[in-house]
Amino acid sequence: MAALCEEDPSLERHFKGHRDAVTSVDFSRAKKQLVSGSMDSCLMIWNMKPQMRAYRFLGHKDAVLCVQFSPSGHLVASGSRDKTVRLWIPSVKGESTVFKAHTATVRSVHFSSDGQSLVTASDDKTIKVWTVHRQKFLFSLSQHINWVRCARFSPDGRLIVSSSDDKTVKLWDKTSRECIHSFCEHGGFVNHVDFHPSGNCIAAGGTDSTVKLWDVRMNRLLQHYQVHSSVVNSLSFHPSGNYLVTASSDSTLKILDLLEGRLLYTLHGHQGPATCVAFSRDGELFASGGSDEQVMVWKTNFDADYGDVVKPQKYSSSVDGTHGTGSEMDCGIHNKKTKTQDSVRTHEQQEEETSLANTLEHIVGQLDVLTQTVSILEQRLTLTEDKLKECLETQQKIIQNKTN
Repeated sequence: MAALCEEDPSLERHFKGHRDAVTSVDFSRAKKQLVSGSMDSCLMIWNMKPQMRAYRFLGHKDAVLCVQFSPSGHLVASGSRDKTVRLWIPSVKGESTVFKAHTATVRSVHFSSDGQSLVTASDDKTIKVWTVHRQKFLFSLSQHINWVRCARFSPDGRLIVSSSDDKTVKLWDKTSRECIHSFCEHGGFVNHVDFHPSGNCIAAGGTDSTVKLWDVRMNRLLQHYQVHSSVVNSLSFHPSGNYLVTASSDSTLKILDLLEGRLLYTLHGHQGPATCVAFSRDGELFASGGSDEQVMVWKTNFDADYGDVVKPQKYSSSVDGTHGTGSEMDCGIHNKKTKTQDSVRTHEQQEEETSLANTLEHIVGQLDVLTQTVSILEQRLTLTEDKLKECLETQQKIIQNKTN
C-alpha cells in the first residue's frame, strides 16, 4: 500500500497582485520565497513570512511565460513573449541581466541541478542550452517541427526532455546533442513534461486532457491517466516520486497516487483554468496559479513517512478512468537506507557533512550574486560607453558644423 495522507491537502494562503493570468510558479529551496510569472509582463516574489511584502519585478516588455529559482535560490530565471530570458537577483532591488535567447516567444526555462546550465524552449521550434554565469550560448536542439512548450534537464543533467505542439515528447542526450527517442502517443499538443526525481521516467500532459508516464530506459508507456475534462497545463512530481500534481483548464488540481495508479484528490480553488502548479523542494507545500490572477499555496498534508520503502508493484486498470499498463512502476522511486546503514555514519560525520554542505552552498550562492552583479555592471558600462560614444559623435558633428 502507498503511504496514506493524514488529511486532505489544505489551502494555506493565496496571493493577489498580478493583473492578468498567472503562467508559472516556483518555490525557492528553503521555501522562504515563491516566484510567479504572469501575462501582465511582471514577476512577483512572494515572501512566505506573512509580514513581509511582495516584490514586483518589471523588465520584460511582454507576457512572462516561465519562471524558476536556481537550485541555490540566489537567482530567478524568466522567459517571455518578448523573446528574451532574464536572470534576476530576488531581492528588493530586483536587478536583472537580459539576453535575447530566441527568435520567438520563450515558453520554458529550467536550471540544471548543479545550477551551472539553463535550458530554454521556444516558439521558434528550438531548445537551447546556456551557461548561467556568462549567459553564453552552448548549443541548440532542433528536431521539433512546431512550438516547443517545455524543456527540462534530468536530475543527473545527462538528458533533456522536451514537449511540443508537434504532439511529441523528445528525449535528448546532452553530450551527443542527439534525439535518442520520440514519444508519439499524445493525441494533442504537449504542454508540459518533467522528469521523475529518480530520472528513470517522465510525465507529460497536454491538450488531449491526458497525463502519461513513460519509462525512459525501456521507452515504454507506464501509466495513462484520463482524470481531467480539459487541457492539462502543468504538472509536478512530489520529491518522494510517489505522487504527481496536475493543473488543468477544467479549473481543478488533481493529485495522483503513482504507486497505486489512481486519482487521490481533486482540488477546487481557481475560478477558471488552473494554469501552473509546483511542489516545494521538500514536498510539504505546493503552489498553483490560474487565469483568475491568483497564486495559491497548499499544504500537502502527506503522512510524514511518505519516503518509507514501498516496493514497486504491478498496475492494473482502476477507477476514475485511470489506467496502469500492467507493468511495474519501477522508476527507482523509493530506495531508503536501512537503519543499520544509517547508524554506521556517526553523528559527528553527519554534522561535519551538513556544515560543509551549508558552507559550499553559501559560497555557490555568493558566486551567483557576484556573477550577476558583475554582469549588471558590465551592462551598465556598455550603456555608459555607448552614451559617451554618442556624445563624442555629437560633439564632433557640432565642431564640423562650426568649421563649415
